[in-house]
Amino acid sequence: MQYISSEGLEQLKGELEEFKKKRHDIAKRLEEAKALGDLSENAEYQEAREDQAFNEGKIAELEQTLKEAVVISKNLKKDIVRVGSTVKVKSDNGAQTFNIVGSEESNPIEGKISNESPLGKSFLGRKTGEVVEAETPRGKMKYRILAIE
Repeated sequence: MQYISSEGLEQLKGELEEFKKKRHDIAKRLEEAKALGDLSENAEYQEAREDQAFNEGKIAELEQTLKEAVVISKNLKKDIVRVGSTVKVKSDNGAQTFNIVGSEESNPIEGKISNESPLGKSFLGRKTGEVVEAETPRGKMKYRILAIE
């Protein structure tokens, strides 16, 4: 099961369409390379086959992700932290805001932390006012949950 926002879902669908469009170009390259003769020593053919294998692998991966995707509802209750919540916290480093997202959309630089990360896991199920201790790259940190949106 993959948690994903509706925006992330649309992005993945767009990526899938792009990879599917590449199929035609790769098939054309394969045909052109076959026309050159001996396939065992044909670098263009080998490269096109590798591109085809990579492209088909990405298509399969994206289709599987979309099949398992659980879209995060925007109408979440604000009583506890769950996937899709925006959490405002305070630590020794000051106030911070985190969005709890699925691993596909994780981007710590943008404040999007995975529900599977140590920090994300420590916030899940917690309420406003609670103090959470989490293992971070800087060591153990304590966070007080100020608000859940």
